[in-house]
Amino acid sequence: MNTSPTNSLSGLLADADAAGHDHAATEKNSGLQHIHNHATGAIVWFPTWQKFRLTSDWAGAVAEQEARLDAATAEGTSLQDAAAALLADRLESLLERAAEAADANIFVQDNLTLHLTETWAIADAVARKSGVELPAGTQPAAFSGYSYQVYAQDGGAFATALWNDVIDARRHRALTDEAARKALKPVSRKALKNAARKAARR
Repeated sequence: MNTSPTNSLSGLLADADAAGHDHAATEKNSGLQHIHNHATGAIVWFPTWQKFRLTSDWAGAVAEQEARLDAATAEGTSLQDAAAALLADRLESLLERAAEAADANIFVQDNLTLHLTETWAIADAVARKSGVELPAGTQPAAFSGYSYQVYAQDGGAFATALWNDVIDARRHRALTDEAARKALKPVSRKALKNAARKAARR
C-alpha cells in the first residue's frame, strides 16, 4: 500500500490563496500559517513544520540536504559542523540576495516559504543521517548557534523573525548606498574657491 503524501506544497498554498478572506479558518483547516504583507497587500502563506512533512515535497527536500551534508562530511567535517555551516551559508545567501533586491517586500514574499522549508529539511536530514527520530518541536543540537528558533509557534515565530531580517537587510543596504552617494557627492565650485582662498592665506 502506497502511503506517500500526495499533496504538493504549491497546491496547498494555491488552495489557501483561493480560499477567501477567512484566514483564521483557512489556517485551521489547512495546517498553514500566514503573514499579511502590508506593503503589497498580499497574504503570504507558509506551512507549519508539521504540515511540510506531510507534503510530497518533503522527501526530495530532505534528500537534497542529505546530499549536501554527505559532500561536506566526506571532506572530514563532522555532521554537526557541516549542518551549522550549511545553515549559515543558506542564511547568508538569502540576506545578501535580499540586500540586492529591487523591492524587499516582493523578495520576501517570493522567498520566505522556500527558506523555511529548506531549513526544516536540513534539520530532518541531520536526524536521518544520525539515526535518530525527526525533530518534534525542539531545536536540534546542530542548530545551537542558529539565530532562529525554527519550531517555535509551529514555525510562525521563525517566519516572522526571518521576514523582519530580510526587510532590514534591504533597508541597511539602502542606507549604506545613500551614505556612499553623499560621500562621493561632487564638490561645488564655490566650495573649491573657498578652499583655494584658505590655502592661499596659509
